[in-house]
Amino acid sequence: MTGDSPAVRASAADARAARRRWTGLVFISIAVALIIVDSTIVNVAIPSIVDDLDINSTQVQWVQESYTLVFAALVLVFGTFADRFGRRRILLLGVVLFAVASVFAALAQTGDLLIASRLVQGVGGAMVLPATLSLLNATFRGRERGIAFAIWGSTIGGMVAVGPLLGGWLTTYYSWRWAFGINVPLGVIIIVGVLLFVTESKEAGAPRRVDVVGAVLSVLASGSLVFGLIEGRSYGWWLTDNPPTVGDWTWPYELSIIPIVFLVTIVSGVAFVWWGLYRQRAGKTTLLAFSLFTIPSFRNGNIAALIVSLGEFGIILSLPLWLQNVLGYDALQTGFVLLALALGAFVASGLAGAFGNKISPATIVRAGILAEIVGVAGLGVVISAEATWLVVVPFLFVYGLGVGLATAQLTGVALKDVPIEQSGQGSGTASTSRQIGSALGIAILGTVLFTSVGASLDAKLADVPGVPASVRTEIVDVVVDSAGSAIPALEKRSPELADAARDAFSDGTRYSAFAAAGFLLLGFLASLRLSGLAPHHEPEGPTGGEPAATRKAAGSA
Repeated sequence: MTGDSPAVRASAADARAARRRWTGLVFISIAVALIIVDSTIVNVAIPSIVDDLDINSTQVQWVQESYTLVFAALVLVFGTFADRFGRRRILLLGVVLFAVASVFAALAQTGDLLIASRLVQGVGGAMVLPATLSLLNATFRGRERGIAFAIWGSTIGGMVAVGPLLGGWLTTYYSWRWAFGINVPLGVIIIVGVLLFVTESKEAGAPRRVDVVGAVLSVLASGSLVFGLIEGRSYGWWLTDNPPTVGDWTWPYELSIIPIVFLVTIVSGVAFVWWGLYRQRAGKTTLLAFSLFTIPSFRNGNIAALIVSLGEFGIILSLPLWLQNVLGYDALQTGFVLLALALGAFVASGLAGAFGNKISPATIVRAGILAEIVGVAGLGVVISAEATWLVVVPFLFVYGLGVGLATAQLTGVALKDVPIEQSGQGSGTASTSRQIGSALGIAILGTVLFTSVGASLDAKLADVPGVPASVRTEIVDVVVDSAGSAIPALEKRSPELADAARDAFSDGTRYSAFAAAGFLLLGFLASLRLSGLAPHHEPEGPTGGEPAATRKAAGSA
């Protein structure tokens, strides 16, 4: 019978395999959405967390930054683990750990417990992200791979803004604790879907032994760098302003701990590169495949991604605080304002799909970064204590448009020529570049924000008659330490003082936006080295076609 012919059976099998791949992509995208949403969902909940748990501005940064810090420090390690032990397995373990940590975050009664829970969430997120990226790299080929990367990248861009909307809704109508509790049912959905529709894959014949020394050095380098940037404002950049205390022990030296922390960053970073090159020359496995950096698209794509990420998400720290504490919006209203960013990202995914085969990825990346610069710089221009959402939303939309265009294409450019057997290491490196850039961006722009707010408010209060220096210092410390949430209470004490605080917080937010635009400009300059990459026109094979560039790279690796 014709229906039983080998060609028909093969066609039916290909159709079933395609349905399985695309259904699996849905659950992989939900997993990506889970960890990206959690990096932004707490932003609009921060004022409620400050009031409920009585945390200061440094703890505010740590509630947001601890997740990204651990994420950035471990994502490369778990990218390698995914290659060696199974990408689906690492993905599932990460989702389970993430969901369990979310329960503890939702039940936290102190700021320290919340930060500890966020640290564990970061471990889970570091397991999930490179596993999703390497699964896509190993599962899809040809035009299918370009579409899959576009969906993956647009999910990241969109979820950056959906997180605040979801967090705002939960915080306004329920509690900030549900911003974490919602991760549990989502985690269950992901686990079931991945088990049913995602096929396991790992590097064939790879040794199971992992470079432990390299792992430790990479964690030290990235972790100490972000720690120093976050805590420098508190402890003192050179001389000790506020000595760190652990239990009964207090830092006893006049020299701040921060320069020593940065020295650890430099030493461990240099040691990591030296150790990796040494092992590579000896023919041993390495945590980072240094040979991948001989591939121009991988090397230049990662450099551009790191610099762009410095500016991309840092503004998401300051903007929700400004919208709520200066303009007086509640968490849900803030989420709706930030939704403009998500809409821009989703529009960008359609544009990237329409022009992806006609315009080179490098051109799309540069167009996206330019849109981000216009959006962020525009925010810096319009932000003031008298501004409204009407002047903010258009620039957020343009910013989101740029994020959506640049994110997916940068990822595709960086991994386009990476051999499939090294996709975990390649995706882990790409994720690490982004996460370190994001962590540095939030840390640096957070420092710009709070330092600028303090300096601006101190100068404004000096012009207010009847405010002695001691009271001025007290007000500055309260506003900065509360991340601006003390401004509404200050209104009851003195409208004039509250107006000065709102103006100062607007100044800090504006300077933070301009600093983000500066980083994005550097990222645009770095993207110029991506020139010469052609639009995707890859031959197709049984599963969509293996790129010729990938076969070439695999043969030379």
